[in-house]
Amino acid sequence: HELVSRVTGVATGELTPGQVNRAVRRAAKLVNEKAADQLQTAAEGFERLMELALPGRLEEIPEDLAYALMALRDAARTVISAIGATRDKSVQDEDAVRKQALASVETVHDVAERITNGSEWDVVWYERHDRFGASLRVAPMSVSGLLREKLFADRSVVLTSATLKLGGDFNGVGASLGLAPEGTEGDDIPQWKGVDVGSPFDYPKQGILYVAKHLARPARDGDRADMLDELTELIQAAGGRTLGLFSSMRAAQLAAEELRSRIPEFPILLQGEETLGELIKNFAADPKTCLFGTLSLWQGVDVPGPSCQLVVMDKIPFPRPDDPLMSARQKAVEDAGGNGFMAVAATHAALLMAQGAGRLVRASGDRGVVAVLDQRLATARYGSYLKASLPDFWFTTDRNQVRKSLAAIDAVAKQSEE
Repeated sequence: HELVSRVTGVATGELTPGQVNRAVRRAAKLVNEKAADQLQTAAEGFERLMELALPGRLEEIPEDLAYALMALRDAARTVISAIGATRDKSVQDEDAVRKQALASVETVHDVAERITNGSEWDVVWYERHDRFGASLRVAPMSVSGLLREKLFADRSVVLTSATLKLGGDFNGVGASLGLAPEGTEGDDIPQWKGVDVGSPFDYPKQGILYVAKHLARPARDGDRADMLDELTELIQAAGGRTLGLFSSMRAAQLAAEELRSRIPEFPILLQGEETLGELIKNFAADPKTCLFGTLSLWQGVDVPGPSCQLVVMDKIPFPRPDDPLMSARQKAVEDAGGNGFMAVAATHAALLMAQGAGRLVRASGDRGVVAVLDQRLATARYGSYLKASLPDFWFTTDRNQVRKSLAAIDAVAKQSEE
């Protein structure tokens, strides 16, 4: 289920002022002064531009950036040639030093050249982080061609996951991998065949999917006082035992801060305050404890038993509207006549929600509730697609019923703990 994102990550190039300056320092000891100065001058020009960079996609490369990248590319090429032609015996462990310098400069050259070439299949954008500053990134619009060439062309491949059936079938995942359903006419696109082997768990009996339909529609980064009220009541009914999956780190931090003051009897662990392994260990050890966080928790928590009987999603985890790569992929689908929202945004959300809901039932004796605090799962047209991507839990929007069920599950768990 992470194949597309992992391949995208590997195929993504990045340039930062810090990275370029490291390449300059590593190469300076190994090449002549003229080559080193050329790369240093190009690095300074790139750094000046990056100081003014505003986050967002670059549908066309500005002239000043193109000039800076060409200067970097050409200077890096000169240094690469110089490193290959010279060998300084006075440098200790020279082979390791040369390899490190060469790798650094080659990365600068390759990314600068890739962006300068301006492929229509690449997406280029600026990012800016408070801690790390600005970066220039380039990623493939789609990895289907890369997967087809490197993985699917010459061999049969078996892909397995508990969360490949998005919307109730394999079509979404198949399309994202650039594969066609078995029986499709034409032999230019590899074809897939899907097999659903079922689950060892009895989801309708072991879990409840609750959608808080009465809550206001969530606004982007807006104050959600009603959501925090709902979350507080659910945790109280469950006796703690809650994994909170949030769509952003800011939302997780705000919820943890607020609930620590509201319900101090239930300790709140927050992602980032300790290592992930330590957080999960502490969460599993104390049934009254709750664990809040974001992406790593959606996919990386395995806590069977009574310590995790309530999994809460604050809202449907659509990609941010200003995500350059997701937006570009969505537009590409629309330009081809497809439904970009369903193919990209809804598929992304469905995969994450399937992963998140899978945190609840980890063993045959597990019981609990997955609570989605976003009315759109019950009211929007795409809600049925998202629900069909989740385990087949018993479904309700009745807030009183779900509180009674959580209290009953908590009571049984307490009896077993005595």
